[in-house]
Amino acid sequence: MTMERRIITTPHAPAIGAQFALSQAVRIGPFLHTSGQVGQDPHTGELVHGGFAAQMQQTLANVTAILEAGGASLEDVLMMRVYVTDPAALPEMNRVYSDFVGAVKPPRTTLVVGLPGTFLVEIDAFAVVKQL
Repeated sequence: MTMERRIITTPHAPAIGAQFALSQAVRIGPFLHTSGQVGQDPHTGELVHGGFAAQMQQTLANVTAILEAGGASLEDVLMMRVYVTDPAALPEMNRVYSDFVGAVKPPRTTLVVGLPGTFLVEIDAFAVVKQL
């Protein structure tokens, strides 16, 4: 059985520029995978101000907007990957993440990595959409 491949886009998350060979997300059947999102304001394209917590909050909002555009929610997430640039930010990351996801608490892997520019956090998500 061949499942249809759909590119998911929304104006409620940063636009993926032509210079990048990727989509905001792809959905194949019930499976939805977002590209890594950062703390850019989708309306201005600018990185949000306010340090790590502000970038984390905006990043989670961008991921959530893409999930919703693909027919999913945080409750449908099987895995989130969180990439941070500073291990000292992990307690703040956990606080913002917990406040944002509430009781849903999707599974998560957290990695300390180098990110380009002044990005402090990047998050991607993999979800199974309940209805086709």
